[in-house]
Amino acid sequence: MADPDQTVSAYDAVAGRRSVRAFLPTTVADEVIDRILAAASRAPSGQNMQPWQVRVVTGDTRARLCAEVTAAVSAGERSDEYPYFPADIREPYRSRRRKVGFDLFAIYGIGRDDLEGRQRALLRNFDFFGAPVGLFFTMERDWGYGAWIDMGNFMTNVMTLAPAFGLATCPQQAWAEYGAVVRRVLPVRDDHVIVSGMALGYEDATAVVNGLVTERVPVEQFVVRHR
Repeated sequence: MADPDQTVSAYDAVAGRRSVRAFLPTTVADEVIDRILAAASRAPSGQNMQPWQVRVVTGDTRARLCAEVTAAVSAGERSDEYPYFPADIREPYRSRRRKVGFDLFAIYGIGRDDLEGRQRALLRNFDFFGAPVGLFFTMERDWGYGAWIDMGNFMTNVMTLAPAFGLATCPQQAWAEYGAVVRRVLPVRDDHVIVSGMALGYEDATAVVNGLVTERVPVEQFVVRHR
């Protein structure tokens, strides 16, 4: 069983976190996945209720899921699990969203008017960007807002722990936009909500797209001090 790299500090894992969009096909051992998930489950949750559930998708099931969701995307058969963004995305959020999109398209070599190229880029999501492992985070639908905070804590732990095992991640809420297909393939019960997917695997360090590091606004723009 692989041991975590003790030289990867918590600070480096958090400050250096980024979404990887090209992975190697190298298999990730079940024991490693289990160690990451077990440690991630130390995340805080309201009264220790631990509302999260995880589905680990590999092999033939992964292949079938990718094929069926890709077909649904191409056919325009979207089926959102829940609203993620407000109906009207205002500033400064609209500009932030547009910038990361344009930066990504530039790396892919896709022009702003290249709708076909944009569609190809979108579909890469639904192959987990080549990662051999897909994680799906679900919880019972009747949980309140607090459980969504708990789930975020748990998912962040997964992303923070992965580099200690030489692994990379990409959180992918996009899978929840095609929840009906995901439910059919896995399957997921009607009384559970698909919160997000996540790609997990070994980074392809030769892929140019993995050079994208998204910007963050300075602390002064989101912190208010009360003295």
